Amino acid sequence: MAFTVQDGRPDDDKVCVVLAHYELTRSQLVFSFLSLVAAFLLLAAFGFRIATRVDLWQWWVPVAFVGGIAMADFASGLIHWGADTWGRDDLPIIGHRLLVPFRIHHMNPDDFLRRRFIDTNGDVAFLTAPVLFGLLAVPFETAWGGSVAVFGFGFCGIGMFTNQIHQWAHMPSPSRPIRMLQDCGLLLGRTEHAAHHDRPYDLRYCISTGWCNRPLEAIGFFRRLEVAITGLTGARPRQDDRRYEERYGNAGASAGSSA
Repeated sequence: MAFTVQDGRPDDDKVCVVLAHYELTRSQLVFSFLSLVAAFLLLAAFGFRIATRVDLWQWWVPVAFVGGIAMADFASGLIHWGADTWGRDDLPIIGHRLLVPFRIHHMNPDDFLRRRFIDTNGDVAFLTAPVLFGLLAVPFETAWGGSVAVFGFGFCGIGMFTNQIHQWAHMPSPSRPIRMLQDCGLLLGRTEHAAHHDRPYDLRYCISTGWCNRPLEAIGFFRRLEVAITGLTGARPRQDDRRYEERYGNAGASAGSSA
């Protein structure tokens, strides 16, 4: 998701006027659709391979599966933290495709609800497909093959729907099955995620299940990581937040955002 901007080069500090909310082009929609189809087919093939090659009644199967889900939640937090904390909107490719939607989402989180299923999940499916393709090559005849496969299935099965789960967490009234999963803590819930949208937007980054949020905050994981990065590079976390608000603030007030 991107925005058409009038009067201002990327390095200008002045407020820019947002003209329109940008929708995916036809080619981007086709790409997202094909990514989703590929990811679904690969996940189904991988699941079938596990079901026919692994004794699912062994004690380690649920442990590996839940571990994969937890890792997907951690990965979602790491990516979310990175997009919320570092980088300028004029960076090639990821600037308008990734960073701008994440930052503007803070200004108008409810606009995320306007996105269609393909818009919401296409990019994550694209990233998940090569991981699933690699997991199909896991040798099941080894002692570790089965556990890695089950772990990977949990990781990809939840991970590829991270944005969808995130969108559900913004819905005031999702479907009953989704509400039940949220209430049980199996999916990210609205209350859990709401804390992230309090300034300065530096809490509760994990957006798949939310399981990792409190443990990571208890040990100061992201703050320690920020200190380390600042010490190594001199870059300061969230130093461009004001720039994003100035350039795209009207988007948050009118047309909105994503991610």
